Amino acid sequence: MIYLFTGDDAKNKILSYEKFIKSLPKGGDKFSVSRNNFDKIQIESLYSGSSLFSAKAAVIFSGILENEETRDFILEKLELIGESTSDFIFLEGKLNKPILDAFKKVGPKRLQMNVFELPKEKKEKFNNFLLANAFEQKDKLNLWIYFRQAMDRGVGMEELVGVLFWKVKDMLIKKNFGKFKELELKNFASKISYILPEARKTGRDAEASFEQFLLEVF
Repeated sequence: MIYLFTGDDAKNKILSYEKFIKSLPKGGDKFSVSRNNFDKIQIESLYSGSSLFSAKAAVIFSGILENEETRDFILEKLELIGESTSDFIFLEGKLNKPILDAFKKVGPKRLQMNVFELPKEKKEKFNNFLLANAFEQKDKLNLWIYFRQAMDRGVGMEELVGVLFWKVKDMLIKKNFGKFKELELKNFASKISYILPEARKTGRDAEASFEQFLLEVF
């Protein structure tokens, strides 16, 4: 049987792991394996049962999946390890999806997977129209401030360029030029539509290009 303890929530992971270790039958053979004492022949003996060790043991791995060589060996032998009469316990950091998927292939009857993840930080969704409204008011300072806030909250460049282009076109269609002249808005619409394509063409950073446009627009 395989028992996997993984994830970036170290506190709860360790608590669960220690509770599980304490639940193991007393007097049984236990083997602790790390990168420093990892031995392929010994591991094969433990999962095959063809060694001097007792038929059932608890093999405790700690951080061995961080090393490419030991990880590749273990992942290749997972099916055999899962079929063993011994228990194989893995205490690992956060593992990527391909590694987790490799463990899942062993099947629920031979695998107990315990994944402990820290909750993702919830970020308030940014109101893109703040940027558009600051543009309409020719408020250069807030235009830049809202842009930086949007970047900090992970808003995509396409969204910001799109909402600004929409605002300019909307003002032109409604002939609501506000603090602008009609020709100014038409020039802005043309420039905005080329910001991202031009940045990609020249290899320039898109964020830097858009920020420069905002700082120089008025």
